[in-house]
Amino acid sequence: MQNLLLKLSGEALGGASGSGIDPTVLEHYANEIRSIVDQGIGVAVVLGGGNLFRGAKLSEAGMDRVVGDRMGMLATIMNGLALGDFLRRDNVPCSVFCASAIAGVVQGYDRDLALSKMREGHVVIVTGGTGNPYFTTDTAACLRGVELQVDTVLKATNVDGIYSSDPKKDAAATKFDTISFDQVLEKQLGVMDLTAIVLCKENNMPLVVFDASVKGALLALTKGQSIGTQVVR
Repeated sequence: MQNLLLKLSGEALGGASGSGIDPTVLEHYANEIRSIVDQGIGVAVVLGGGNLFRGAKLSEAGMDRVVGDRMGMLATIMNGLALGDFLRRDNVPCSVFCASAIAGVVQGYDRDLALSKMREGHVVIVTGGTGNPYFTTDTAACLRGVELQVDTVLKATNVDGIYSSDPKKDAAATKFDTISFDQVLEKQLGVMDLTAIVLCKENNMPLVVFDASVKGALLALTKGQSIGTQVVR
C-alpha cells in the first residue's frame, strides 16, 4: 500500500458525543496519519460533517434538500481546516482543498495539483463532498480515491469491520474478514451508499472498513496486517 485515501466520518471527530470537534480525537488522528506519512505513504483524507450539521430533522421540518446538503458541505470544510491545523502543528505538511473554492478560506479542488502535492509528501485533505447535493461524503471519498489513483480506500467506522448485522444490537452478528462488493449489495449491509459501492466496484478499487480509533490500526493496515474487513471484486 503506497497511497491511500482515508474516509473519516464527522461523528468520529466528535468523540464520545459524536458532536462538535474533540481536540483529543483530532490529535489521535493526526498522530495516526503522521505514523504512515513517516513511512513514505501518500495520504488523502475525505471528511464527513455529521458532527457539526445533520439535516435529517430540518428536512423533516421542510428544509429544501439542496440547502441542507450545502450546509453539510460547509461542515466538512470546518472539519478539514481543523484536521489540517492539527497536522501542521504535528509537523506534517498538508494541503486542504474544497470541491468549491471559498476565497481566503480554502482553495478549490484540482485533481492534478492534489496529485502533485501528494507526491511531494503532503497529506491532501479534500472537503466539500463532491460539490453537488444528493451525493454523500462516502461517494466523494470513493470518487477522490479513484481520481487520485490510490491503492485502497479506508473507511473509518466505530466498529472493527463489516458484520452480518449490527453487532451493537445483535449478539449473533458475525464479522467478515473479506467480502465482495456484490455480497455487500445483495445483503444490503449498509457499509456505504449504493453509489459509493458501485463506484469502487466498477473501478476495481479495494475498500477496507476498520476502527480507526484503535491506536496503531492505520499503520498496521499499511504493513499488510489483517484488520477490519476488506471489500474486493
